[in-house]
Amino acid sequence: MSFTFTDEIFREIEKVLDVKFARRESQFRAVLVNSEQGRRLSIEIYPEMKLGKKSGNLLSIYTRNSHIQLHNCTGFVSSEVLGEVTFFSELEGFISGIVVEKGAAFSAFSNVDSSLLSGDFTQLAPEVMLSGIALSLAEPLLENKKD
Repeated sequence: MSFTFTDEIFREIEKVLDVKFARRESQFRAVLVNSEQGRRLSIEIYPEMKLGKKSGNLLSIYTRNSHIQLHNCTGFVSSEVLGEVTFFSELEGFISGIVVEKGAAFSAFSNVDSSLLSGDFTQLAPEVMLSGIALSLAEPLLENKKD
């Protein structure tokens, strides 16, 4: 199943992150600023970009001190309550994701066994628990893909 960034999806992301995307050719870019904490984050989305032999969605996050990418983004889940959007990519039972916060911060998780998302978090080491909890919002979307 292919995931496509639509105008409706961009509007939802803009609402949750309180930001506006600017379109430049095949790139969508937004800048989140948190003046209070001195943070600035740029998010760039390239829908259906050539990624090797196949095409997929590319998400890039830039901050003053870092750059991170998520190749083949297969979905997202937003939470107005948390003020964050989780972008994820799933491949063969493993999930990677970037959680972008309205306050111009992000977290990244890579190659997490998708079985951790619905497991008993209390049985996991704290370092492992964090990734399972952070990406667990995506679990219903992963299950729907398998149907």
